[in-house]
Amino acid sequence: MLIDFGKAGIIAKARQQPDKVKQVLQKIRTDGLWTTLDAVRAKLDQPIPLGYCNAGTVIESEPGSWYQVGDRVVSNGHHAEIVCVPNQLAAKIPENVTDEQAAFTVIGAIGLQGIRLLQPTLGERIVVSGLGLIGLLAVQMLRANGCEVLGIDFDSKKVELAKRFGATTVDLSLGQDPVAIANEWTRGIGVDGVLITASTKSDELIHQSAQMCRKRGRIVLVGVIGLNLQRSDFYEKELSFQVSCSYGPGRYDPVYERTGLDYPIGFVRWTEQRNFEAVLGLLADGRIDVSALITHRFDFDDALKAYEAVAERATLGIVLDYKANSDRLQSLTNETVNLNVHQVPNGKPSVAFIGAGGFSTRTLLPLLSKLGVRKSVIVSKNGVSATHAARKFGFEMASSDLESVLANSNVDTLMIATPHNSHSKMVCDGLDSGKHVFVEKPLALSLEELSNVEHSLQRNPNKCLMVGFNRRFSPHALKMKEWLRGSLGCKAVSITVNAGLIPRDHWTQDLDVGGGRIAGEACHFIDLARFLVGYPIQKSSINYLGGSDDKPKDCATIQLSHSDGSISTIQYLSNGHKAFPKERIEVFADGDIVSCDNFRISQSLRLGKRFRTRTQDKGHQKEMESFVNAISLGSSWPITCEELLEVSRITIELAAQS
Repeated sequence: MLIDFGKAGIIAKARQQPDKVKQVLQKIRTDGLWTTLDAVRAKLDQPIPLGYCNAGTVIESEPGSWYQVGDRVVSNGHHAEIVCVPNQLAAKIPENVTDEQAAFTVIGAIGLQGIRLLQPTLGERIVVSGLGLIGLLAVQMLRANGCEVLGIDFDSKKVELAKRFGATTVDLSLGQDPVAIANEWTRGIGVDGVLITASTKSDELIHQSAQMCRKRGRIVLVGVIGLNLQRSDFYEKELSFQVSCSYGPGRYDPVYERTGLDYPIGFVRWTEQRNFEAVLGLLADGRIDVSALITHRFDFDDALKAYEAVAERATLGIVLDYKANSDRLQSLTNETVNLNVHQVPNGKPSVAFIGAGGFSTRTLLPLLSKLGVRKSVIVSKNGVSATHAARKFGFEMASSDLESVLANSNVDTLMIATPHNSHSKMVCDGLDSGKHVFVEKPLALSLEELSNVEHSLQRNPNKCLMVGFNRRFSPHALKMKEWLRGSLGCKAVSITVNAGLIPRDHWTQDLDVGGGRIAGEACHFIDLARFLVGYPIQKSSINYLGGSDDKPKDCATIQLSHSDGSISTIQYLSNGHKAFPKERIEVFADGDIVSCDNFRISQSLRLGKRFRTRTQDKGHQKEMESFVNAISLGSSWPITCEELLEVSRITIELAAQS
């Protein structure tokens, strides 16, 4: 699917993802055409590591890991010579199972999870519709479970393999009627269940599956098919239908996969890892034969040929052999790649950029390339994303080793765009290693972290710190500030943020990682209010929208009182409609109302002035220019140290209230 999608043009990509097209059209209406096009291009340009089935030997493990150096394991890591996976996503390989056999474990677990949802019992008659790699593994596992199996496919060779594994078969290429054969096979009773492991856009397959079933039969979908269900098919027989999710409970659960918190076996018998172990057990006992499923073998250096072979209908299992040896392994463990890009020093900062995620590659790195800085190294945990970004934006090196960057005397500036919980430590490490630091918001997630940053600043008074509060640098915010300059008396600032819903399992909602949305994003608007008023915040409070206590705290009203008597109100809400613009700012002052709609149009009613930009401009370019100029020219900080610490402290205190 990924290979076909990658080869497709823009129109074909749009046809394959109609939901994404709707999102794009909605973004055009709210943010404008050019802003949306930039976002789409950046998204399509992101590299995607392929593959999720491998077997190898542990070369390094963290203290307390379940695995030791030298253990043979399977995992769902990508296709690469070295992969890094959590404990829960690996399993030890039995001694009598070869690496080649074990490499089929993860994809076997996909079929096994579908079988578990089907809940077959000894002697039941089960249909496997689609005899690809997963389907043929499922045939063998069902037979091992004591079931009679009817295998259905268009490919005669795959049908023959299913026969070899003990299944009765239907060869659709010969015009055989699967419903009639299933009826005859069950002596008119109907099958107990259907496991669909096929891929088709047609709705006919689900209709056929329902026709084959006995009353109260079960249908489980593992593949991808058309799902225009006919009510009569399911109503008359009271059939059950379920879609299987990957390789078992725990999949896509960050608490299970990332933190290693296992599900109690007494309540969840078969997690994704236990499914891995079950498949390995079947391989060890000889009840699964994968040798007959291998149609191609390639050395890893010829991996491109392997991916080209995927498009061939005759392929089943394609094995990549990495031919590891100690010399090659030593070369692979280097954490920095020199890309042979040499840049002449020009008096501008020499930058190490930390983080190569979507925001970095879409917004910050393109702007950095326009500023004439020396792009020394880009660092990320993911070597693929770092190397791709380094080549695209002209960095000299790509690395996954932050410590070497901190020790590099040729780097004088650190730019940080990583998950929020890493910001404060990286800032302190950067300052203490003698480097200027730009960090995306938030600066810190706790008062203790903020205190550590403050102490680092005191130890390094000659180093500049900048937090990515970009909105105050928007030409719209600057124009509003200009219009308000002649206003007398206090101001009332009203900022409405239609933030949009983010799933509760997203990393930004994790208080330990993202700090929640008040700490992670509402800080932007606290800083913007501070900028527009121009006076310190003396008092602050927050009121959350009522509801369940276990819901994310992302609907709130924030009240700020400034030292000059001005007031600011920020409504940060995730429960609005996407058609409404994301951000609106209004300032009531001295008989005037100065407003900004989504950083595209601003106006002053009293002055009768209107300001429009061709694209949505939230100030990122001016922000980056100001930071680079502060370092190059030795000018004052773009945002004073006092304001950075003030806004950060108030945000942390507000986020801590519940």
